Amino acid sequence: MDKKPEKLVPEVRFKGFTDDWEQHKLGEISFKVNTKNKENLTLPVLSNSAEYGIVNQEDYFDKKIANRTDNYYIVKHNDFVYNPRISKKAPYGPIRRNTLDTKGLMSPLYYVFRINDGNYIYLDYYFKSSKWYKFMYQNGDSGARSDRFAIKDKIFQMMPINMPNTKEQNKIGQLIQTLQKLIDLQQRKLEFLKEIKKGLLQKMFADKSKFPILRFEGFHNEWEQRKLKNVYQKIGNAFVGTASPYYVDAGHFYLESNNIKNGQINRNHEVFINNSFYQKQSNKLLHTGDLVMVQSGHVGDTAVITQEYNNSAAHALIMFRNPKDKFLSDYLNFYFQNTSAKNKINVLAIGNTIRHVLASDMSRFSVYFPNKDERKYISNLLLKLQYTITLQQSKISQLTILKKYLLQKLFI
Repeated sequence: MDKKPEKLVPEVRFKGFTDDWEQHKLGEISFKVNTKNKENLTLPVLSNSAEYGIVNQEDYFDKKIANRTDNYYIVKHNDFVYNPRISKKAPYGPIRRNTLDTKGLMSPLYYVFRINDGNYIYLDYYFKSSKWYKFMYQNGDSGARSDRFAIKDKIFQMMPINMPNTKEQNKIGQLIQTLQKLIDLQQRKLEFLKEIKKGLLQKMFADKSKFPILRFEGFHNEWEQRKLKNVYQKIGNAFVGTASPYYVDAGHFYLESNNIKNGQINRNHEVFINNSFYQKQSNKLLHTGDLVMVQSGHVGDTAVITQEYNNSAAHALIMFRNPKDKFLSDYLNFYFQNTSAKNKINVLAIGNTIRHVLASDMSRFSVYFPNKDERKYISNLLLKLQYTITLQQSKISQLTILKKYLLQKLFI
């Protein structure tokens, strides 16, 4: 018995749509734009960025790149552009739609095409999915430059694109476009929160004047300058040798400089050590409330050890252990994120190729402190703000994952 052909339908679909999708070739639903700037029109030169899409070249690179543009293609609003330059974000080069409300000029190295059949918003997101990658992989020319993907125009125009009817195209395009607008809105909110934090970090910590610019009501006393060795019981280096492959295996999480960024600990980079090596560092284990600072490379980045990392071993970090009161580490963690503190640490850093800072220098490092109550107010405010920023980042991550899921499941 002959097998029935599989239905051409996506994994996820709007209710009420049951018809098979139709397959078209790119050359059937579009045509290549060949109009060049022979009259030397004064139009912005555009670039196709995998991350940002079609952008004004001068704004993107902060300088003028192209001098002669008479051989450049004239690109209209909603035209699509294929850039053969490959990257991690675009392994076969990006195809992006010109969403700018203007005409522009595009290098002849790019392939520009205009849609004559189909919803351009649907196709915009189709090309942001990976559904067309297999065709490119199977039909690209061999011997291509390492940074560019080579494919002939006639072959490129044969790219198969699966499309539903117009109504379903509209719904798919509108859904992902709405989701993208929500992501953009949440991203702007995140940037706003970060700007608030940046402003508070600059104004809530006193320096030579002994008084901060911005202060909680009810606090008037000048701040006291103290060396860090007087506010922590122990300041010293974590293990500074080489963590050989022998130690990199399942076992105890090993806190390293790559885990410290923007005042927090992250697990994007993970190294584990065996029990034997862990026990050798028992006199240097970190505990809840301690502060760690990156010693080499991006010197000065700090984080507070939370309960999750209690009894952690560490590598190539300065350890500020056993603070003399509860809010010292949180207070200093935020202090070290302000520009003034970073500049002071950079002055202390030594080395030409890789900069590093010494634990002995940080022991003598002086900081202005308010009294315990004011320190508590400052720490609590900034902790709440950081928590809000973290939640906002998580919300954006979840929305981005949802978008990625839809790009894979709504298209064929």
